[in-house]
Amino acid sequence: MSPQKKTARPSRTRYWVLCLGFLVALVMFLDRACMGTATPLIMREFGLDKITMGWSVSTFNWTYALFQVPGGWLADRLGSRVVLAAAITWWSVFTAATGASFSAGSLAVMRGLFGVGEAAAWPAASRALLRWMPIEQRAFGQGFQHSGSRLGAAIAPTLVVFLISRIGWRAVFYVFGASGILVAIAWYLYYRDLPEEHAGVNPAELALLKTGPVRATRAERGAVPWRRILHSRDLWYLSTMYFCYGWVFWMYLQWLPTYLAEVRHFGQVKMGFAASLPLVAATITNIAGGWISDHLARYWGDLRRGRVAVAVVGFTIAGVAILPGVLANDAAAGLACLTIAMAGLELTVAVSWALCLDIAGDFSGSVTGVMNMLGNLGGAVSAVMIGYLATLFGWTVPFLVASFFCGVAALLATRVDPMRSAVAELNIGVKA
Repeated sequence: MSPQKKTARPSRTRYWVLCLGFLVALVMFLDRACMGTATPLIMREFGLDKITMGWSVSTFNWTYALFQVPGGWLADRLGSRVVLAAAITWWSVFTAATGASFSAGSLAVMRGLFGVGEAAAWPAASRALLRWMPIEQRAFGQGFQHSGSRLGAAIAPTLVVFLISRIGWRAVFYVFGASGILVAIAWYLYYRDLPEEHAGVNPAELALLKTGPVRATRAERGAVPWRRILHSRDLWYLSTMYFCYGWVFWMYLQWLPTYLAEVRHFGQVKMGFAASLPLVAATITNIAGGWISDHLARYWGDLRRGRVAVAVVGFTIAGVAILPGVLANDAAAGLACLTIAMAGLELTVAVSWALCLDIAGDFSGSVTGVMNMLGNLGGAVSAVMIGYLATLFGWTVPFLVASFFCGVAALLATRVDPMRSAVAELNIGVKA
């Protein structure tokens, strides 16, 4: 093959960037999900009831939610390379510090500081792919990256149960914190904010990445148009939808192991395996949701229809399947339905994050910050309220409430239009 033909073939650096984003997401949720698996042991050691434990662990969600917008703004201003490396380092330090907690109060402080560090992670990680994926693969890129988080959450219960049996629950947090530092170093050394700054990108790949418009109303590091962003009805429909998503997702992440132990009477090893199954399904449907959305948008020639259809179907599956999941007498049948529900819920994730890129372009860090803030406020309220609901009314009621939120989210999804820019004076349509 001639040198000219070799040069004409695009390099594949974009896929290595995508894989590195997958790894970042995996470590991020490995660090989060280990708390849910360790919860029963921590409650026994510290003498905590479900309500007190709910308040202690919810400090993560509160700080994580409140620092989303500043984190997204920093990513827009400073770039994803620096901001995400700093965020990974911060949260890894306080992952390790969680292992040193000794009471409900100290646990709350450590999880709160952990949340501050992770707050910039998703806005920066999502924005990191804006210039690294062609527009026709935008939802797929978001889905693949987010699937890493669900894989991390999926392997966490089994891995944490194994490690706890060998080294104790405190040492698990030390090990996970150290692994995060290594990932932060890898991210900073390899990633570049612009493809043209990366030595591994050839002219053909650069031309591929620049096909299709990237919507930007100002210079990349210019002022964020907050007035326009906060007046975007699509952003608020999307963010409220993500609040509902956050409520349901955090019910699974924080409370499913406890539910399986208390209601289904699973032992520790069986509980770890069972809690992983819904998140294994979520790993697959994260990728599938993004791929299906991109495919439908191209097939129909309608970006809005391709995005909305997947979100509505996903939330509907989740809302319906949760009901037999909690009402079934047979534990295996119930777990199967809860797994299907989680799979449906996670079909919607790539669509939600792709919609942020669709409506915000170069200011997507700030917009994803707003959306993820609402999503994690849902998680924060969920972590506390499910403790109350399960204590006062039993475990069926929290799942019924989650089913209701899925229905609300499906309705809200029909109101979002990715063709309306949240940051520009003029709406710039992007055909799939």
